Amino acid sequence: MNKAVQLGALALLMSTTLVACGPSGKNGTTPPSNDSTSQNQTAASPSSATTSSSTTNQTTSSSGNVNSSSGNGTSGSKSGGSSGRNGSGSIGSGSGSANSTSSNRNTVFNGPLPGDLLIADRGNSRLLIVTPEKKIIWSMTIGTGKGSKGASSLGADDAFFTPDYKHIIINEEDNMVVAVIDIATKKIIWHYGHAGIASNRPGYLNTPDDAYMLPNGLVTVADIKNMRILFINQKGQIVKQYGNGLWAHNPPVSYASPNGDTPLPDGGMLITEIDGSYADRLNKSGKLLYTVHFRDISYPSDTQLLKNGNLLTVDYNTPGRIEEVTPQGKVVWEYYKASGPGMLSSPSLSFQLPNGDFILNDDKNDRVVIIDPKTNKIVWQYGHTGVPGTAPGYLNTPDGMDFLPPNVKIPGVNS
Repeated sequence: MNKAVQLGALALLMSTTLVACGPSGKNGTTPPSNDSTSQNQTAASPSSATTSSSTTNQTTSSSGNVNSSSGNGTSGSKSGGSSGRNGSGSIGSGSGSANSTSSNRNTVFNGPLPGDLLIADRGNSRLLIVTPEKKIIWSMTIGTGKGSKGASSLGADDAFFTPDYKHIIINEEDNMVVAVIDIATKKIIWHYGHAGIASNRPGYLNTPDDAYMLPNGLVTVADIKNMRILFINQKGQIVKQYGNGLWAHNPPVSYASPNGDTPLPDGGMLITEIDGSYADRLNKSGKLLYTVHFRDISYPSDTQLLKNGNLLTVDYNTPGRIEEVTPQGKVVWEYYKASGPGMLSSPSLSFQLPNGDFILNDDKNDRVVIIDPKTNKIVWQYGHTGVPGTAPGYLNTPDGMDFLPPNVKIPGVNS
């Protein structure tokens, strides 16, 4: 989801000791300290919110800095929750998963959102987990939490559950870092990259996007301006790379500004290229299976593989667009409104929920919406269209999300 990139002063929350990575712990540049824990004070009036105002776990954790790079994290496919949750025993991988049954809450939801939702509220520099009833049940502020409308450098632009559902992996495009957060303690336990410093040297990133943790514990990330996809182990070492760093659409050799690296259930990957508007499907060995060119989309973002084998992508533009496309490039469904309340403004991610509806973050409209593809109507919304804020029911440039299935219970969050 690379947008207009500007180096930000955001420093990630760090209230635990991190092990520096990169070759022998080198290149440990430390950014200026930032200890503010205040939240954005430009929120719209809570009295105008239409959602529940009750929240839990909303204490702001102490702010700090991410210095050097480190190792431990990854999630799975965005389609209805992560793709693989049964990996080996490294941090965030499949072992020791959260409870999948017992809870005081119902495990089946009636309505458009059939589970809880993790939102990366980028402009407010915070993470939220909200229920189908729009109640905040968990939140965490990263950095200062201060930002104006459309501020792109202040927070996590993507957030995904790790395979064990005990952690969240985030990436900050403009801060050049990837990090793993322990949900229970709200502490960063692993990170890679140097805050505010872009480079292609070991231990560094340049506009990282879509960080996931795989079931085997490896972290993948689309390193957009370095024109590559990285696979990073728990020690912070690059163990595999897709793309030779050249700016060219020539998969699997090179990629033109890759901003999506969606892991697939078969062990393969779906790579989205901004320049030229392409998506490339690779098998688990990195062999190219096919490439799709999105003819109607000028800025594709975070393409997803649907269960029927088609691709789902969004156009990060205003008006925005969502398309379902076959591997042969035929558009079989789309949502596009040129004006009115249904018009999208820079949507950056959409995936399909278990009930068949499509959920997406409509970034510059400050909302997350669910669209029923049978009626092409918005059937659920969190956030007030075009009105940024921090009050319950409000968002500020939400840029990432992940689905929490109703049968997965995280202690202290939804159990």
